[in-house]
Amino acid sequence: MSVSTTPVICYYNGQMLRTKTDVTYEGRKAVITPMDIPVECTFDELIDMIYSMTSIDKRRFNLLLNCKYPLRSGNRFQPFPIRDDSSVRRMLNMVNTTSIEEIELFIEVVRVNTQLNQSVGGHADLFVGNNYNVPQYEYGCGPSCGAVPEIGPNGDDEGRADEEADYELNEDVDDECNEDADVEVDEHVSSFQNFTQLLEIEQGIYVSAQAPSCDVSNHPDDETFDDASPVNFHLPPTPQFEHVENLENAIGSCWTPWVRNSTDYSSGEFVIGQVFNSKSDLQYAAKIYSIKSHQEFSVVASSKKLLVLRCKKAEESQCPWKLRAMVVKDTSLFVINKYTGPHSCVNPCLNRDHHQLDANLVATHIKALLKAQFTLTTSAIQASVMEKWGYQISYKKALDGKHKAIRQLFGDFSQSYTELPRFFLAIEQSNPGCVVVWKTCTINMLNTEVFQRVFWSFKPSIEGFEHCRPIMSVDGTHLYGKYKGKLLIAMGCDGNNQLFPLAFAITEGENTDSWGWFLACIRNRVTQRTGICVISDRHPGIMAAMSDPHLGWAAPSTYHRICMRHLASNFMTRFKDKILKNLVCRAALATTERKFNKHLSTIGRINSEALDWLEAIPSQLWALSHDGGRRYGLMTTNISEVFNSVLKGARSLPVTALVQLTFFRLNGYFVARRELGANRLASVEQFTPYVDAQLQGRVLKAGSMEIVLYDHLQGIFHVKSRRGRTHRLNLHDKNCTCGKTLIYGFPCSHMIAACQHRCVDFRLFVEGYYTTRSYYDTWGSLFHPIFNEDEWPLYNGPTIIAPQSMQRLRSGRPISTRLHNEMDAREGITSITCGLCKQLGHNRRSCKNRSQV
Repeated sequence: MSVSTTPVICYYNGQMLRTKTDVTYEGRKAVITPMDIPVECTFDELIDMIYSMTSIDKRRFNLLLNCKYPLRSGNRFQPFPIRDDSSVRRMLNMVNTTSIEEIELFIEVVRVNTQLNQSVGGHADLFVGNNYNVPQYEYGCGPSCGAVPEIGPNGDDEGRADEEADYELNEDVDDECNEDADVEVDEHVSSFQNFTQLLEIEQGIYVSAQAPSCDVSNHPDDETFDDASPVNFHLPPTPQFEHVENLENAIGSCWTPWVRNSTDYSSGEFVIGQVFNSKSDLQYAAKIYSIKSHQEFSVVASSKKLLVLRCKKAEESQCPWKLRAMVVKDTSLFVINKYTGPHSCVNPCLNRDHHQLDANLVATHIKALLKAQFTLTTSAIQASVMEKWGYQISYKKALDGKHKAIRQLFGDFSQSYTELPRFFLAIEQSNPGCVVVWKTCTINMLNTEVFQRVFWSFKPSIEGFEHCRPIMSVDGTHLYGKYKGKLLIAMGCDGNNQLFPLAFAITEGENTDSWGWFLACIRNRVTQRTGICVISDRHPGIMAAMSDPHLGWAAPSTYHRICMRHLASNFMTRFKDKILKNLVCRAALATTERKFNKHLSTIGRINSEALDWLEAIPSQLWALSHDGGRRYGLMTTNISEVFNSVLKGARSLPVTALVQLTFFRLNGYFVARRELGANRLASVEQFTPYVDAQLQGRVLKAGSMEIVLYDHLQGIFHVKSRRGRTHRLNLHDKNCTCGKTLIYGFPCSHMIAACQHRCVDFRLFVEGYYTTRSYYDTWGSLFHPIFNEDEWPLYNGPTIIAPQSMQRLRSGRPISTRLHNEMDAREGITSITCGLCKQLGHNRRSCKNRSQV
């Protein structure tokens, strides 16, 4: 009887490395060996098989086993520890429960030392690899700080590493001490590299790479254990090691400075000899320690080589808490050489805020949140800090922390204007055919110009728009970063009634000149199609540009229509009557002139001035019944405003990050919708899902209609619906008196009923823009990955600097420049209520009853 086996690839003679999304195995002498393991294998049998295969001495070495386990979200993996029969069965069953065909098993070797294992007592599991259930050191959890080593039950150090490190404690102190030193940010990680990781939301647990062990203790034991191996701690990496490829020169966090110290590990105190990868990591750990212990410290001395901290209440309460750390010679490592703790002082009262909970720490805390959600609000940051540390920070501190996190992730706002030309060159390098148009102002500085405007459109958008319906919606929205400005957007609409991003521009504002420039760039560099219907609000700049014959958008080559929602809002602002506003919307949506005139007549009977106001606007600009089928039933600029909401959080980012976001978001749209189009082509689906659903509904309605034929040559019919309404239609002219066939571009239920009566295929009356082939061609063009930053072409043009006239003059929350109207109010939401007197119409700041409450 044959025994069922599972293929397993074993890695040994190296060490496992965990990155953000993967688990790898590194080592100069690493060996890869395939094995076939029986599915009923136990943990002990697996261990014996590995010892036999690798010829490792079982008496001298223990094994640490981890398999590469796939996560459900994306192409991500994590290490899965193998330490009992249950974990072995789960590992071997992965070929049945996941998509992997071969299991990767990582084997690490730990030298056995009986004397050392006996001395550490209950913590011996750490040395045989069973450290997954051991709690992490609470305060040594900075960006890359070394974990605090275990201390023996009697408070004495129990051993040290076998090699001694030659380091020097330098006592040079700068004259000026920085009490609130900022957390250092690695300058080698660019904002572009950070930006390309925005979709990696989940945070994993990282295993540091091992380095040769060394003893950095000030008081090493007299007895040396030659065979002692360092403990492998789980640590998050410093930014410069997030994408490490060559681990041979990396300094790991596997230092084990066993020292004499009377403080127990479980108390969460620092330890003499504890090593941190940098000064900023030590500062981070000290801040976390102070916050967790609800104590504060002051900086006695701070320089590049020294950091001295002591309790803030040391003088008044004689608290002995003090920490002194020095740099290790020829490295960036910091080692604690003197420490007295814990605190012996008490706080006189409860504090809502904490001195060490500064904007730098807030920035470090919210980086992952900000990557996941650009629209992270300041109040959400306050709530997150409250939940994590129990302190209510001020609004200003939360906002400062958000600004610092944005700068650390996406770069400086001012420098972003200088970096933008080179990023556009990188896009043009990898995606030829993209359009970029600059407009700058010269100043009295050599080879330097001031930014004014930039226009960009990607080649896939330019090519895909030729297969979209001839509709374009334009709109503008505010930028909320350090510099003011407007983001102008042009959107198309595909055959599935989805938005199609076409072109973007960053300008100094919305005015006649900027809108004329933006629309001229589209006409000259993006599309020369005739018959395009442009939908917009009634901004004076847009109205002037659309009527300018020199820009190429004047009738009859194009058609201008205005947004019904903005028109109704303007009407409501003028007349303040919801009944009249609803009648205006009904008139705009009416598909026949009879219904349109009926609603206008009702408006005139109620308010003749309102009727005169509407009649002053040409009906074809806002009424569907007079449109002539130009706007395909799209009555608003929602397709532009939807994309504005997608970019809402990004509008607070530096301009280069904003441009990068448009590139990556558009690529995401194209990938998803190209796949949908390819699947429907493979399934021989003739039309898009939107049209299929519309036609199915109309076919059902057509089944209950009465048909009378009048002319079989011209295809003239008289159709009576179930409700008794009658319509005349002409199949030859593709016309029905209901108007819906002309308006939407596919047959109405009356025309479908007539086609079925004469056995005519009604699908012939569907416009080509709605076919699956056109939909696929719309999204079929490809975006190509941008090259690594060191491969970008050099920019030899003038240096672009940020416009100082557009810089916000005050810090804090930007003042809203949006012109609010009734569209900003939600239905059913009452007016603002004062928090003091509880009356409507004002807030507590403007309350006149403040002195009486």
